[in-house]
Amino acid sequence: MSNALLAERPLNVLPPFAEISADQAGEALAAVLERNRQQLARVLQAAGEPDWDSLITPLDEMSERLSAVWGPISHLFSVCSTDEWRAAYNAGLPLLTEYSLEMSQSEPLYHAYKALSESETFATSLSAVQQKVIKDALRDFRLSGIGLPEDKKTRFKEIAMRLSELHTKFEENVMDAIQAWSLHISDAGRLQGMSAAALEQAAVKAREKQLQGWLLTLDFPSFDAVISYADDRALRQEVYTAFATRASDRGPQAGEFDNSALMDEILKLRHEESQLLGFSNYAELSLETKMAETPDAVEEFLLDLARRAKEAASAELETLREFSKSMGGPDRIESWDLAYYSEKLKEQQLGLNEEALRPYFPLPAVLQGLFDLIKALYDVTVVEQKGASTWHPSVQLFDLQDASGNVFGHFYLDLYARDKKRGGAWMDECAGRRRTAQGQQRPVAYLVCNFRPPLDEQPGLLTHDELLTLYHECGHGLHLLMTQVEESALSGINGVEWDAVELPSQFMENWCYEPSLLKSYARHWQTGAALPDDQIAKLRESRCFQAGLGTVRQIEFSLFDLRLHRDFDPDKGAQVLPLMEAVRAEVAVLHPPAFNRMPWSFSHIFAGGYAAGYYSYKWAEVLSADAFSAFEEAGLEPQQLRETGRKFLENLLSRGGSQQAAKLFRDFRGREPSIDPLLRHNGLLDAAGAGIRA
Repeated sequence: MSNALLAERPLNVLPPFAEISADQAGEALAAVLERNRQQLARVLQAAGEPDWDSLITPLDEMSERLSAVWGPISHLFSVCSTDEWRAAYNAGLPLLTEYSLEMSQSEPLYHAYKALSESETFATSLSAVQQKVIKDALRDFRLSGIGLPEDKKTRFKEIAMRLSELHTKFEENVMDAIQAWSLHISDAGRLQGMSAAALEQAAVKAREKQLQGWLLTLDFPSFDAVISYADDRALRQEVYTAFATRASDRGPQAGEFDNSALMDEILKLRHEESQLLGFSNYAELSLETKMAETPDAVEEFLLDLARRAKEAASAELETLREFSKSMGGPDRIESWDLAYYSEKLKEQQLGLNEEALRPYFPLPAVLQGLFDLIKALYDVTVVEQKGASTWHPSVQLFDLQDASGNVFGHFYLDLYARDKKRGGAWMDECAGRRRTAQGQQRPVAYLVCNFRPPLDEQPGLLTHDELLTLYHECGHGLHLLMTQVEESALSGINGVEWDAVELPSQFMENWCYEPSLLKSYARHWQTGAALPDDQIAKLRESRCFQAGLGTVRQIEFSLFDLRLHRDFDPDKGAQVLPLMEAVRAEVAVLHPPAFNRMPWSFSHIFAGGYAAGYYSYKWAEVLSADAFSAFEEAGLEPQQLRETGRKFLENLLSRGGSQQAAKLFRDFRGREPSIDPLLRHNGLLDAAGAGIRA
């Protein structure tokens, strides 16, 4: 087999996933790193004052060459994490980290950028976007320790290498803990309340292990099927306990995949890294690339939102307690009761049952409805590309075509949960838009979810919550794919402040409540009957259902993350549980049991890019709700939709990181963002009083 990772591919030829194997990864990565180092040496040895073509263009080529090799390795590690791909990823990660540090701490490269920024051509020949590329690069050099003395620069490199290793190990422990736990059920009576589809999925898992009965696991579709619907309280408690103690020192796998030591070391190294760079704490360092100016400003935002939501959350919890008692349930609501009685209460109050809605959201129709919305907003057509090379038979590849029928982007869609696949949902870049000497490179996205797979003749069926997840990830994808920026460092999601990157994704979720759209595609997969109007009305009402509880829960996580990184004291260690309890005492209304170890699987902040930035989800909700309110104000008829969609596309979605996110938002909205639309959408505006400018 030819080495598909090593092969030079022409512009806009997609990765041949069917030909890529893990044993090629090391050779391919080593080869491209060596080639890049040689090219960098030639660039830095070139005579004369650096300009865009002599410095930035070859560096872009090097970056794309590396992405073409490492991108598939990283992606396949996440979506089919076999022992072979895990070994390939873990072997390659230190090589990549070391190379990245060489680049970011290269004094000659830094001085070349600095010389370009100070040259006459910077102001006279470079566009505003190109100037921002240079300015952002100089900032990133500073944040990579370029100005440190050699001994501190060496230590900075050691920290970065170790953190890269720790982040990966943290995520592996979470994945391994999920894969290792299962509960074999032979008594059907214990599964009463669960849907027929969930039972069949559990039966399929049992048969795959040569077992009779049913097998429950910790992937989210299986966990949710139990925690939200199983009548057996002891079963819910058992599954919750396993889920809430993943990768920790408690629960059924206590100590087996324990992230305790990793968390402590990660926090110590992040703190040391921030102090090397002249910051008081890691939260200050994190905010250097975000919209928010100070950790205290973020805390003020979160606490203000908590004050607005906590009274409603307390009332919602008391209502749930009374409802539970009326059903003969416990006087005290525990964490394993919350989702179960919430679903029962929602069904009683609103006439809504998430599982009962599944037949109305078959994935083929849902996707068509999503693609029709993209067409209505942006005059873009989505077409499936049949026979594409993918990493799993269920994965689809789609083309995006403009109004003239020209293909300008692609995205892979990997929707279903399976063994050896990372949990959750995400979007990642396969390729970014950029202008090259050979032409324009088209952007390519990976959109990944973990929905319940189809069964026999039954298509994949979504709950409304899962519909929100699909639209959310599609919003990220559109941010990447609809960009008009041709400098790769700022195209798509690149260069966008982290606390604004969730704006396009959360913006898309709003459309999941619009009656005209739901009527166009929400039809029963067997009968073709449309989702009844009263159910659509109830879905819209459900947006406010337990909005207070949902809000304080997100604030709890965000405040914990912020304070964990702002207030960390290396002499005292992580103090994770005391801090978590202190935050809960301040903002939460429902306190989980003492054995709960949620931070031990909090991959967003310990393995992802959200460290001291988890608040971004709430801040982006403010931005996205305000952005969507522009569509509500203008009207949602086709002509109005197209006009407002054009403004959103031209002023915000297509602009990538070419300007500050605050400026782009003002360009679209004509003013600063307001928190009022978010409070209104969540039914919290009246209770909270008049909204404030955020």
